[in-house]
Amino acid sequence: MNLNPRPVSILLVDDDEINNFISIKLIKKALLNTEIKACLNGRFAIDQLWDTYTTDPSKLPDYILLDINMPIMNGWEFLDEYERLKIDSGGKTKIFIISSSVFSNDISKAKSYPLVVDFVSKPLNIEKINELFEKGEKL
Repeated sequence: MNLNPRPVSILLVDDDEINNFISIKLIKKALLNTEIKACLNGRFAIDQLWDTYTTDPSKLPDYILLDINMPIMNGWEFLDEYERLKIDSGGKTKIFIISSSVFSNDISKAKSYPLVVDFVSKPLNIEKINELFEKGEKL
């Protein structure tokens, strides 16, 4: 048994700082060994991911939790740019849409992206976080 596993790295992309604060607390409670970074919009997240990809792709996050409705670059634009740049051609990162949207067209649009593992509705709670990471581990 590995007593010192590598931490699970998570990039949270959401423009709601209070929501990010709560999500980070919940994730750290659900998963003890995590490294979490937050970006307040998709553009900043893409820039950070591109820097990581071009310097050390092994440091790309294990998970991206992506909101849809954000200023500057929304979740859909983020996914299109992420795909266009082929940031994770090795498929290391699992992307989950985390949104308060209840529109069925958003849910089906999220599922139309091969990169998106699942659509999770806000607010997050410990059960949703555990389910999300169980799904991610099975992939």
